Amino acid sequence: MRAHLQQFGAFLAGMVVPNVGAFIAWGLLTALFIPAGWLPNPHFARLVDPVIVNLLPLLIGFSGGRLVYGIRGGVVGAIATMGVVAGSNIPMFIGAMVMGPLGGWVVKTFDRAVQPRIPAGFEMLVANFSAGLLGLGLLLAGDTVVGWAVTGATAAMSAGARAITSAGLLPLIALIIEPAKVLFVNNAINHGVLAPLGIVEARQAGKSIFFLLESDPGPGLGLLTAYALFGKGAAKSSSPGAIIIHFFGGIHEMYFPYVLMNPLTILAVIAGGLSADAVFVAAHAGLLATPSPGSIFAEIAMAPKGALLPVLAGIGVGALISFTVAAPIVSRAEGDLSLSPPLAKAKTRLAQQPRTILFVCEAGMGSSVMGQSILKRKLAGAHLEVRLDHAPLSELPRTAEMVIAHRGLVSRIKERAPNARVYAVDQFINSPVYEEVIKDLLEIAAG
Repeated sequence: MRAHLQQFGAFLAGMVVPNVGAFIAWGLLTALFIPAGWLPNPHFARLVDPVIVNLLPLLIGFSGGRLVYGIRGGVVGAIATMGVVAGSNIPMFIGAMVMGPLGGWVVKTFDRAVQPRIPAGFEMLVANFSAGLLGLGLLLAGDTVVGWAVTGATAAMSAGARAITSAGLLPLIALIIEPAKVLFVNNAINHGVLAPLGIVEARQAGKSIFFLLESDPGPGLGLLTAYALFGKGAAKSSSPGAIIIHFFGGIHEMYFPYVLMNPLTILAVIAGGLSADAVFVAAHAGLLATPSPGSIFAEIAMAPKGALLPVLAGIGVGALISFTVAAPIVSRAEGDLSLSPPLAKAKTRLAQQPRTILFVCEAGMGSSVMGQSILKRKLAGAHLEVRLDHAPLSELPRTAEMVIAHRGLVSRIKERAPNARVYAVDQFINSPVYEEVIKDLLEIAAG
């Protein structure tokens, strides 16, 4: 079940994360130029609705189709998404997450069935017309059926969310969000549920609390601070660096292993999340758009004009409560709570030096990029020249030779690249896996 949720979260992230720059552009456009913005400008403000209603869903639809079947799938996915965009008067993000991958799957299925039977010389003709005809069919279906269904579902979800908020129960969502984050399914919740709800609410009210619920860096900050002050061994020594990357860099995955190594600390991040959400609700806090990554700088940038204090208050309270609960749990833990060793040390050595070492994570950003930077310095220190790159799991090539990833992704990496040597890490700072990689490369270089 957990693996399926992680896979779902990875797929959602693969649609949304590559387009985060567009979301930030829309958020800044809104923050600056709407009548209540920092620099009100009606000429530029007229761009707000077209971007959120048309551009962003089309980008997501294209990305979803591309994940399934490359550029060809992306084009058909974008055509299909245009149907739900035209058939609705709300931002159709959920519709894009349905129609984009559906478009990619339909054209992929068609190609597999028809391509072997196409006469020589007619391949391009069939490819172009099939994409156009299939895209047209999905466009019409999206406009008449899917758009209507998604609009109704979105309205029902929004009404339910508003009812929960009005009843003062919204903070209880931390009971779901915080454990889900630790299991690396935060992308499914944030990009699949909260962001679409937040965009609808922000369009109507100018801001939304839903953008704060998962992205809040406060609970993780409190937990990591407790480890920095009261932890032991590698957990204590690595936590200051993790604080910087988590709180200022917005890579929340940094604190997940610290919860997994001592499961009782989940109580701390839940308590921090509940407290922060309660402050957000009481202070009517909200953001203009999704802060991604969830850095304190992104939170500040996405705060509405004159409404930053409630956001900072919730983050601060969440960090304080999380630290208060985590401190006794961490300090009373017996033994040296160190980050786990690699899942299993491989016995075989690579026959030759790999051309590229790939860092792989759910979306190909954030933690994988950070790990790449750390290993690059270590390789330079060992005078080794190997190309480093990063990639989302969904785009991992079958020919990958050497892969470094969080241990929760190992089984799925093996499915996609069965011949790759996979190094499993629990966290991307001070991981012993990097030393193993260096040792293996030196042995290969020595012949």
